[in-house]
Amino acid sequence: MPHTPLIAAAELAQNTSKQNWIVIDCRHDLANPDAGRVAYAAGHIPGAQFAHLDIDLSDKSPGPNGEFRGRHPLPERAKFIETLRRWGIDDDTQVVAYDAQGGMFAARLWWMLRWVGHDAVAVLDGGIGAWSALGLALSTEVVEKAPGSLRERASLVTTVSAADLLANIEKPALTVVDARAPDRYRGENETLDPVGGHIPGAKNRFFKDNLQADGKFKPAEQLRAELGAIVGNPASSVMQCGSGVTACHNLLALEVAGLSGAALYPGSWSEWCANPARPVATGS
Repeated sequence: MPHTPLIAAAELAQNTSKQNWIVIDCRHDLANPDAGRVAYAAGHIPGAQFAHLDIDLSDKSPGPNGEFRGRHPLPERAKFIETLRRWGIDDDTQVVAYDAQGGMFAARLWWMLRWVGHDAVAVLDGGIGAWSALGLALSTEVVEKAPGSLRERASLVTTVSAADLLANIEKPALTVVDARAPDRYRGENETLDPVGGHIPGAKNRFFKDNLQADGKFKPAEQLRAELGAIVGNPASSVMQCGSGVTACHNLLALEVAGLSGAALYPGSWSEWCANPARPVATGS
């Protein structure tokens, strides 16, 4: 059975030497895009390969009509499959993603693998901090895997577009949940959001509220109570954030809670607010 959606550091340590296990380091800093690669070079979980949010997990090219698609648009599925094969991923590979930000970036890879139909993927609960807390060693060795043969399969997740959410304002049928910090949601952080506010009708669930003080996810029962009160029916809810990254953290938390079925708005606020014709709400 695949390990998903979370895995403990102790369990990962028992399996890193297995040929069909691939570990991916997703550390990143939105304010310093080179920080993740530097951290990886300084020390990573043995055998791990590095994924760069801006290069491997995004494609910043414009849409077919030249439209801005947000700060971290999804790559083409076929191109992402090529990236996964470069990391040595096959159809039967167990993938484990980790970062140093409570799963903020690892959740993006978790969701994207499910987006191309691969369900054997887990996020390391507590990230590299949980690994080091057990006294487990880090490595500076750069690993290259033989190319994998992963096949693209039916997606296990769903997405919505800006047009879908614009229509939802007129005829509400979807619960939209914004994963940004409360000040950004209210429109009070001009540094990170030059156009402040949120999609009218959206609720706020800061992704860090999914975590305990030690950086690990809250118990499933607690997440089920907290998130269930916000989303209602997961199948009619949409997660979004600034650019489609931390929204995946809320999607991961929903999965941990047993509340599967919510969709992602990949363009999120950065795409939404780029078009002044789209309405904006501020405050709480």
